[in-house]
Amino acid sequence: MLSPSTAEVVRQSGAVPGAEYLLEVENVRKAFPGVLALDNVSFRLKRGHVHALMGENGAGKSTLMKIIAGIYQPDSGSFRLKGQEIRLTSPLDALQYGIAMIHQELNLMAFMTVAENIWIRREPLNGFGFVRHDEMRRKTQALFDRLDIGVDPEAEVRDLSVANRQMVEIAKAVSYESDILIMDEPTSALTDREVDHLFKIIRTLKAQGKGIVYITHKMNELFEIADEVSVFRDGKFVGEHQASDVTRDDIIKLMVGREITQMFPKQTVPIGDVALSVRNLTLKGRFHDISFDLHKGEILGLAGLVGSGRSNVAETLFGVSPATSGTIAVEGREIAIRNPGVAMDAGMAFLTEDRKESGCFLLLSVLDNMQIAVLRDKYVRAGFVREREVEALCQEQKTSLRVRTPDLAEPVLNLSGGNQQKVLIARWLMTHPSILILDEPTRGIDVGSKAEIHRLISELAAKGVAVLMISSEMPEVLGMSDRVMVMHEGRMTGIVDRKDATQVKIMELASQ
Repeated sequence: MLSPSTAEVVRQSGAVPGAEYLLEVENVRKAFPGVLALDNVSFRLKRGHVHALMGENGAGKSTLMKIIAGIYQPDSGSFRLKGQEIRLTSPLDALQYGIAMIHQELNLMAFMTVAENIWIRREPLNGFGFVRHDEMRRKTQALFDRLDIGVDPEAEVRDLSVANRQMVEIAKAVSYESDILIMDEPTSALTDREVDHLFKIIRTLKAQGKGIVYITHKMNELFEIADEVSVFRDGKFVGEHQASDVTRDDIIKLMVGREITQMFPKQTVPIGDVALSVRNLTLKGRFHDISFDLHKGEILGLAGLVGSGRSNVAETLFGVSPATSGTIAVEGREIAIRNPGVAMDAGMAFLTEDRKESGCFLLLSVLDNMQIAVLRDKYVRAGFVREREVEALCQEQKTSLRVRTPDLAEPVLNLSGGNQQKVLIARWLMTHPSILILDEPTRGIDVGSKAEIHRLISELAAKGVAVLMISSEMPEVLGMSDRVMVMHEGRMTGIVDRKDATQVKIMELASQ
């Protein structure tokens, strides 16, 4: 074994004669309480290649990458870098060996500047040991110029959009000049233009001989950027293929062990009376003069580029950020929604865009996360929770949504991102809402679970629930919506009927 102190020697040395791969992982096993996350899986990465990892949520992709990045320790298995055996005991070890990871859940420090986040623990110092902020800014700007990223190095991270935070994470990983970059769902918060920009960066890194591991649920990305693809299912390695040798249907069947015949199971249902009426809704500095009607049984898609104000509208409707002016009426009755409690009393439910920041209580159990929205109505009597009824309801939701967890007592922190999303959906379904606001409902969800959630949304609409669905994925918007409302820079630019909605039409309205 090589000690971490020799990491730089391994990193800078040439490959062992006959070593074809930059990184080789063999027979890795990892178990968590009640869950076998990885069952003797293997993986290999070539220099100058993009290797995509595909699989349903909970298949083991992120767990394996966290082991390679030194975050988790394997129960067994071996690792070779450039043909030489290594041992990874911490993220610092991985960085010393030239392995950097961009996480699906962003890990930047909100109250520090962009430059401070990128160079933390590597700050340039003067002779007295004080940070040279001017030099740190210069290095950050040089890095951004190299990657064509238009973010102010002195901006605080908390003031950045989710998309710009993602670009900062990418720049931070690149700043280590690592040989191996692991990207876990890097485009989940990016627009099509920003995805193209990311792919340009990836192609540049490939040309420099970097090896890139790319975890994604988006099939179009796989075929555009990947050289090889490995598929995992239920913690097991299913197979490795050249990306050019497989089709979308091949990958889906390998991932889920079955064929998915209908990704967007949109039902044609009668559209009922107006459930939600919005007139001239304005939140100063975010959006202005938004007016629309949402009907019972209707799925109204809300599309627009990042920064258009889509999520701000959803938050205002639910009382997270009360409106500056305008009116909101539920079934003809005007309501001043000053906080989420008022919205919930009016029959609304809201699935937020960022499950980590504003959705899940990560340290609490699955049960606690699911039940929290119903502990204010019929399941509480005289201040006491009717625990058996609530637990039975949560167990029913766990089974219905196929949440992969050992039991309801498991901390949500230990679940995959997709299963955390399912827990949040279960939370709001338990309130039996009449108006359901969904902000990116399938972000970070695997293809099999996406089809299930789409089916669920359609079934809710068929029961008369009014659904407002925000999505950055154009196929989802077009496939699921009865009408599509489009926003650009805080204003509504149009509403398009399903029969007239095309990607070109939506993009024209989104960029006006």
